[in-house]
Amino acid sequence: MTQALPDGVLLAFYGDDFTGSTDAMEVTARAGLRTILFTRRPEQQDLDRFSDYQVIGVAGTARAQGPDWMAQNLPETFAALASLKPKVLQYKVCSTFDSSPETGSIGRAAELGAQAVPAGWLPAIVGAPQLGRWQVFGNLFATAAGVQYRIDRHPTMSRHPVTPMKEADLRQHIALQTSLPVMGIDLGDMMRGQTAERIAEAKAKGAITFIDVAEEASQAEAGRMIWENSDETVFSPASSGLQYALVAHWRAAGMIPGEPPGFETHKPVDRLLVVSGSCSPVTADQIARAEAAGFVSIRLDVCRVARPDQAEAEVARVLAEIETAFETHRAALVFAAKTVDDPDYEALSRMAKDEGIPLSHAQDAIGKALGALALKAVPQFRLSRLVVAGGDTSGRVLEALPVTALELKHPLSPGAPICLCHVDDPVFEGLEVVLKGGQLGSPDLFLRALDPDAREASAGVQ
Repeated sequence: MTQALPDGVLLAFYGDDFTGSTDAMEVTARAGLRTILFTRRPEQQDLDRFSDYQVIGVAGTARAQGPDWMAQNLPETFAALASLKPKVLQYKVCSTFDSSPETGSIGRAAELGAQAVPAGWLPAIVGAPQLGRWQVFGNLFATAAGVQYRIDRHPTMSRHPVTPMKEADLRQHIALQTSLPVMGIDLGDMMRGQTAERIAEAKAKGAITFIDVAEEASQAEAGRMIWENSDETVFSPASSGLQYALVAHWRAAGMIPGEPPGFETHKPVDRLLVVSGSCSPVTADQIARAEAAGFVSIRLDVCRVARPDQAEAEVARVLAEIETAFETHRAALVFAAKTVDDPDYEALSRMAKDEGIPLSHAQDAIGKALGALALKAVPQFRLSRLVVAGGDTSGRVLEALPVTALELKHPLSPGAPICLCHVDDPVFEGLEVVLKGGQLGSPDLFLRALDPDAREASAGVQ
């Protein structure tokens, strides 16, 4: 029997970084749901402006923060989103689930979120086959270079410079971050028809409950379990796997069309700037493809930007190199490092140690420098499209720009759409941004951001 979606806000979410937030926004927007993503906690006038939207998100930076920061900043945001009375209130995390008790604690965020809603259980969906992520019997798997790895053996995430993943069983992983009960609903429970009993147990315990997603059927079933058990707002610490699961269930139940609405293909731009603070091999490959196609690449001196007395001069130097690049080329790419083994990244670590600077502060300086660079470059070179690579970097860049909200304009690559910026400075009116997480995006992402018809052999940038 076909059902209808209820009126009002279906889903509200806080994204723990900016790239993950646009990833979540894209899923529901492409399904035809009116979706807006704020770049800061919205005021009442902001909510009134988008009062007919079905999905409302707030992009944040909690992934790079500690538990004390979370306790000071998240409750007010959770309360504001809960006041919209959504069916589901989500703390949106990365689909690699990398976190620790000290940095980006998903467990601490779940504790704070549980206080904002009446419902007892906290369902968590992390698997998203569309992004190369699968959860099976509580264990997370992710793709790298076309190969599937358990997350604790993933070539990038097992060596993440801030939050390396050492445990694939998400129940064990999050148990180190919270005192809340933790359990799972796995494929075996689904096959035996025991999900109702398991949900009742989760509600009684008030447990964070990881739900397996391995393919289309389990994805839709996971969405059904959450949707049919959200008479009161339920809090979900989850990746965009939650969005994919809910959309799959809504389609299966006839609540939304089976075929998503079409979007116009984006148009080429005269000039494109890419700024990258990502050290992932995925981004490194995208940079290499862009360089081979004629993008002018410019290395940011990470040691100079980490020193307050040299940062401004380094930004000015890079800005001048971008100006030179645009005299003969359509695309410039500024990067901090290409991999965690990059000599410049190692030099930054040594410098921070020698000069007594916390490494996290030195790393944060990179994002701030790229934000300062973007703030100057967009009006100076009349850029209409900007690409940012790296989750933490995207947060810093968007914080530097006068952008109040983002809306999906064109799909580009799963998890990395082209977004239209809502701004409070007319100089930036019409700006489009692509925020790309380190692990996301097709190899030719930067080329196609410049021109949808670009090919590796001839990107038309010279």
